[in-house]
Amino acid sequence: MEQWEYMTTFLAAKADKKETRQFIKTRFNKRPKRFSPESMIPELDKLGAEGWEMVHMEPVARVGGKEDVLFDNDYRWSNTYFCVFKRRAGGAVPVTVAATHLPKAPNEG
Repeated sequence: MEQWEYMTTFLAAKADKKETRQFIKTRFNKRPKRFSPESMIPELDKLGAEGWEMVHMEPVARVGGKEDVLFDNDYRWSNTYFCVFKRRAGGAVPVTVAATHLPKAPNEG
């Protein structure tokens, strides 16, 4: 039976670094806004390269100093997201086999 390991983290959409703004300009041909969600893509790509697959992402109003989440109607805007990732236990990245290399079914001749 397949076994999984999980990771949770908070990601913030912040285009505050020069390389992040340049990434958004180059890849999406748009002027980056302060809280552009595309600013999270480099971190998401890095996690994907490590074998992590996002299974959940949810905006949160505010994260406290104890990493608690604030649920209050006074906070209507957020650039912070609670994310859950999974990967096969041991960090193994699955190997995929192209369909052209699979044996043909008996009725495919």
